Amino acid sequence: MTMSEDERLPRILVVDDSRMVRASIVKHIRGRFEVREEADGEAGWEALLVDPGIELVLTDIGMPRLDGYGLLERIRASRVSRVRELPVVIISGDEDESARERALGLGANGFVAKGSGSVELLATLSSLLRLSRAQSELARSRVALAQNSPVDPESGLVTPAYLAHRATQAVAEAERRQADTAALVMELDQYDELVARHGSHVVQLVLRKLGRLITERIRAEDTLSQHAAAQFALLSSPGADRASACAFALRVRASVEKLVMGYREERIRVTLSIGVANALGDGRSAVNELLALAAERAAQARAAGGNRVFADAGEVDAAEIERQLARVPSIDQVLQQLRSGATEGLSAKVPALVAALMPLLELIESQHPVGLPLARLKALQHKGGGDHIDGEATRTSV
Repeated sequence: MTMSEDERLPRILVVDDSRMVRASIVKHIRGRFEVREEADGEAGWEALLVDPGIELVLTDIGMPRLDGYGLLERIRASRVSRVRELPVVIISGDEDESARERALGLGANGFVAKGSGSVELLATLSSLLRLSRAQSELARSRVALAQNSPVDPESGLVTPAYLAHRATQAVAEAERRQADTAALVMELDQYDELVARHGSHVVQLVLRKLGRLITERIRAEDTLSQHAAAQFALLSSPGADRASACAFALRVRASVEKLVMGYREERIRVTLSIGVANALGDGRSAVNELLALAAERAAQARAAGGNRVFADAGEVDAAEIERQLARVPSIDQVLQQLRSGATEGLSAKVPALVAALMPLLELIESQHPVGLPLARLKALQHKGGGDHIDGEATRTSV
């Protein structure tokens, strides 16, 4: 007969090079906890990687191969949240106050003196386990809430599930309007190095700052999600073509590059690798394919050294994007020219103007059919050989 998860005794890893100390601890907590014993920090670390049932670590400081400080550092820097968030209690001997301060600074949760009686030891371990389980339950509740809510309670951004839902709608709308839409995947460079140096908590604060920075630069119709641990996904509303999407990506990259964040008197600078994909330009009508293509290009940008923007033709040339945008006339400027009678040179701009106004013309014809020759106008816009950009407004947001 096997026990259910709730009936099993909590499993504790005891790491100490003294067999007598380990035996004493086992004697005191037998019947309340299940104990796994290891004789040094290296063996303890290996046990943590292969034994997901361990809920608490009780470790000595002075040990061969890997001491308690080293084991504690590895635990707190682990990329596996199950390991990183384990409560760690130090078996304290005659160490001075500086040793305790160092252990606390590395993330120790408590201390028990060697030779402590059953009451003190059980009280310490039970208290930490209750706290740990409560935090785990809270984390699971947050995940459940996020799955049933369009907004992630931690980041304040939409959830990946809602992004996929909204993306399906946006792509379908773009197809109806015969307009383009863009997906951007923005990935934090040197994520592992930042976690190792500053800790996961600090990196999460950095990611929240980046999320706010990006949110401030998008339109209300655009949708931003934290797609993975170090990755944001942005889906534009219909109308964002390749040039405007790449221009936005370049602006975000430049803003992040200039950003300097402070934490405990330390300056933190980060960069982003960004991939851009477009529904029309890349021939992708399925949302998952569009996002996957943008993620693949973000990976290419990171492999090329990071702090880059990649699209269909490889790394995006900022100068070329500026030239493409410059070819799009401002509707306001054209109207001012017409009002003033200065019509010279406007004929050459007609194809680009038609391209810029086509979404509006299609909307008018769909809601108030007046017989606009849309097919002839579309043929006219292609005669100019210009890019399909939504005019001046799309230069500032995706």
